[in-house]
Amino acid sequence: MERSEFLYQMGLMLAAIPFASILYGVTKGKFNFRVMKEKIHFDHLPQSFQGLKIVQISDMHLGSFNKNYEKIAKAVELINQQEPDLILFTGDLVNNFAEETDGWVSVLSGMKAKIGKYSILGNHDYGDYSYWDSPQLKEANLQAIKDFHSKMGFELMLNENKTIAIDGEEIALIGVENWGKPPFPQHGDLKKASEGIQSVPFKILMSHDPSHWDAQVLDTNIALTFSGHTHGMQFGIERAGIKWSPIQYKYPRWGGLYRESAQYLYVNRGFGYIGFPGRIGMPPEITVVELISHG
Repeated sequence: MERSEFLYQMGLMLAAIPFASILYGVTKGKFNFRVMKEKIHFDHLPQSFQGLKIVQISDMHLGSFNKNYEKIAKAVELINQQEPDLILFTGDLVNNFAEETDGWVSVLSGMKAKIGKYSILGNHDYGDYSYWDSPQLKEANLQAIKDFHSKMGFELMLNENKTIAIDGEEIALIGVENWGKPPFPQHGDLKKASEGIQSVPFKILMSHDPSHWDAQVLDTNIALTFSGHTHGMQFGIERAGIKWSPIQYKYPRWGGLYRESAQYLYVNRGFGYIGFPGRIGMPPEITVVELISHG
């Protein structure tokens, strides 16, 4: 092969790589659910909660799935295969509108947890990215979204907490509304959400935007925080020791487990997608966190 022909063929091959990646991302990649597992050790976790298994999902964006019930039903099966004690959903149920939830009850209510299923709102759930003819219509949309959480068997936590007891020992689960750096809304009220649980030794927080952790959570004694929001930008590289996504230049804590002293943050890379209708090198995620006691 002549040099010019060789370079031409090589050029075609190199040009085909991004095309093939995009094609895979918009066809199969966005439904290639990945289970990410972590075991986190704590000195002050009550012994009764040793081995507690938490499944986290985040950022469903139901309107983007185009009623593809069968694909998501398989993801629900994968969640149930983890045999979780708790399922935590950390916000962005929809892109904007309550009608995106139509038809999804039978699929999403199939998630099973031994102790309970809990959820919070994300920035997209408030309807802030659409025009509304009246404030009443916007509020009705939000209320319908809130109501859907109970339809799929989740307890929606709106700046409140829940105490979970096993064999006389307790941990506290806190759920705040969305708290993000401007222009994202700051409906979250961590102080209000934490009322009445000062004596509970171990606390878990659900907060949609990981920015909240550095801004407020590190000033508390909350042991473990679950967030989402970033989607890992639905594009990146995580293999062979490389962990990179363009989103890291906006969100330094964008995916996976982070630690500061005795406090941990886990950022889920997202269950769904929005904008670009696919995922490249950043599969949709089901997180499994097992709590281990050093006590």
